[in-house]
Amino acid sequence: MEIRALRPSDDRSAFQSGDEALDRFFHRYAGQNQFRHYLGVTYVAIDGDRVLGFATVAPRHIDIEDLPERARKKLPHYPIPVLGLPRLAVDKSAQSMGLGAQLLRFVLKLASKIADDVGCAGVVVDAKPGAIDFYSKYGFTPFEPLEGQSEARPRPMTMWLPIQAIRTAAEPGH
Repeated sequence: MEIRALRPSDDRSAFQSGDEALDRFFHRYAGQNQFRHYLGVTYVAIDGDRVLGFATVAPRHIDIEDLPERARKKLPHYPIPVLGLPRLAVDKSAQSMGLGAQLLRFVLKLASKIADDVGCAGVVVDAKPGAIDFYSKYGFTPFEPLEGQSEARPRPMTMWLPIQAIRTAAEPGH
């Protein structure tokens, strides 16, 4: 298995995570967001020619006032650059095999590299209710979520992980 950036030739049609919104994004929008609009990059876990999982990342910034109080004390008081992780999903055929953790560690290592290359204070993930515990295991902490939720689209739990903790959480076995 290899984790790499999505290519236009990758067949996304068979991917089914069980989450309709994530599947719809991957089938319809991941390619155009990456190749036409340059809004982010989707990384895929590939086995042969089959996509087993994906993680989409995009640069973001957050206002210091939105972070947990503990994190605010350590950072300057202006918008800070972060790596956003809006979507991570694993195909049903590969769930409960640790692939989600591998994809997350890949994203955390990417954030660490970005921190050294251009600046990145941490990772912000919009965790669906069923994924909060998963991200918490890596040290992500909740903070006030962004606006825009509705009953049809429940509020995700916005969670934060500073770059110092990323370097620890990215290690295998964590």
